[in-house]
Amino acid sequence: MRVLHVIPSLDASYGGPASAMPVMARGLAQAGVEVHVATIDEALPKSSPPVLSDENGFQRFSFPLTCHPYRISFSLGKWLGCHMMNYDLVHVHGAFTYSSWAACRAAAKARVPFIVRPLGILNRWGMERRRPWLKKCFFRLLEKPLFDHAETMHYTSVEEADDVARLEINAKTAIIPLGIDLAEFERLPCPSLFLKRFPDAEGGPRVVFVSRVDRKKGIEMLIPAFREIRKTVADARLIIVGDGPPELLGELRQLSTEEGVSQAVVWAGFLRGELKLAALASAQVFCLPSHSENFGMALLEAMAAGVPCVATDQVALAVSAAREKAVSLIPCRMEAIAPAVLKILSNQEEAAKLGQAGRAYAWSHHGMAATGYRLRELYETLTQGS
Repeated sequence: MRVLHVIPSLDASYGGPASAMPVMARGLAQAGVEVHVATIDEALPKSSPPVLSDENGFQRFSFPLTCHPYRISFSLGKWLGCHMMNYDLVHVHGAFTYSSWAACRAAAKARVPFIVRPLGILNRWGMERRRPWLKKCFFRLLEKPLFDHAETMHYTSVEEADDVARLEINAKTAIIPLGIDLAEFERLPCPSLFLKRFPDAEGGPRVVFVSRVDRKKGIEMLIPAFREIRKTVADARLIIVGDGPPELLGELRQLSTEEGVSQAVVWAGFLRGELKLAALASAQVFCLPSHSENFGMALLEAMAAGVPCVATDQVALAVSAAREKAVSLIPCRMEAIAPAVLKILSNQEEAAKLGQAGRAYAWSHHGMAATGYRLRELYETLTQGS
């Protein structure tokens, strides 16, 4: 079976979707599926032809970006139209981007079955808070007519499926959580690797946040909550690992100054590989206070690393993990953050128990191979039906 995945970007700074895609592709390859991934690479010159590269377990086709609004790539659209019949099935990742629209359109035209994973973009929080009227118009005119022709909508959690149900997309539903390459978490690097790079993180216990810096991530609640944490644990450090829009970063830095904690907040920026793992290894608590997460890849990585985790009930993975006492689940309110973090910092035995439960949950439910086999089963069902 040959399957094409289409995703707007594989740049790691794109966040969870970009980091999850290669793992998904390698898991499928282990399950015996031939995987090609088509994506847009902003580093390519606009006149560049498609670039083919052999990745670990899959082939990647990279196309230049034509223009930023809607992330249009005309060369990607042309290639999809010409090559769609070479695939048994297409797995489309995203919504409100040219790549997802072009892939769905080309697949429908060629009568190749396709699946859509909306990456949480259709969740109520984002639809109602970011250009809501434009999104509503685009969804009715461009997105929904194509999604209605999908064989299946792929959601990564029950919570995401329930949220998107309000849009009445006329397609079947499949719920398959994401996986990670657990081999990376078997033995974490020494925390000193991170602390040498960021000496300001030295000192007391570290509360670590890892994710894209975005308004939905709840950092505007985490910083005031950290002020309350410092009243009890005066030498605590808050580590923000992630990058985002300069104007938002400026607002959050200003907020840390206004709250009187700027000297204890370390803005580490975007980290990858061993340096990111070392940041997790240095953490006493991981906190993800998001307003909306269709899954929560950063939380999964922290759990796999054995870090005691606090997350809001708007993070889908946290809701399911909390049922097995693998995450400290809190309501999405600023005043709930500090007590949960302080409870972990004040009790090493309970902290160790929570970290071990989180690691066990991640390893038992979210391995790369398990995700690959579940997707292959879905693909086989859909292609046999077609």
